[in-house]
Amino acid sequence: MRYEHMEPARFVSRPNRFVAYVEQNGRQEICHVKNTGRCKELLLPGAELYVQRSDNPARKTALDLISVKKGEQWVNMDSQAPNKAVAEWLKAGGLGATDIYVKPECKYENSRFDFYLEYAGRKAFMEVKGVTLEEDGVARFPDAPTERGVKHMEELMRCVEDGYDAYVCFVIQMKGVTRLEPNDRTHPAFGETLRRAAEAGVKVLAYDCLVKPDELKIDREIKVCL
Repeated sequence: MRYEHMEPARFVSRPNRFVAYVEQNGRQEICHVKNTGRCKELLLPGAELYVQRSDNPARKTALDLISVKKGEQWVNMDSQAPNKAVAEWLKAGGLGATDIYVKPECKYENSRFDFYLEYAGRKAFMEVKGVTLEEDGVARFPDAPTERGVKHMEELMRCVEDGYDAYVCFVIQMKGVTRLEPNDRTHPAFGETLRRAAEAGVKVLAYDCLVKPDELKIDREIKVCL
């Protein structure tokens, strides 16, 4: 997926989860942060950013924070981007089937999953999780407690019990990682539930991405260590 209307900026501060102050050409502007995670290792004072400018006059903020430079590489911070990238990947044969029906935001009983899939005579639900936390080459999820994530894993297990295939796909929004692990230090309950889900038949996938300031594309499968 590719963005338009992108502009360079530098990070100044983040007073709350939803907004940040950025600097452009010596002028400070307020910017919407499209990721409610902590991202403390990314949003450092002076960090290089790319922001997307909206032409919608009704918006409170004209800018969205999209990507940040960490070391020598770019990391995508847009929490909506993984779903769009996965949709492109699925339709291009990511699961080994090019003849695939992909329905986003599908409700099943009391649950809503990112995707419902039909391919090769199979029916499946998929939940997508974006990953921006990297430590010494290891990607970890989540970077903040996520009761919603725990609930999703429990719901995917119920799908398996009902005869569906079920996937959780971790989209690592960067390159340079060797494996993905649940972040037990931050939220042990999520790691425990993810392990139970895997044992119950939920397929756990992880992929890194090719990232440019204005682009995100799923690239290579990454080892999952539970």
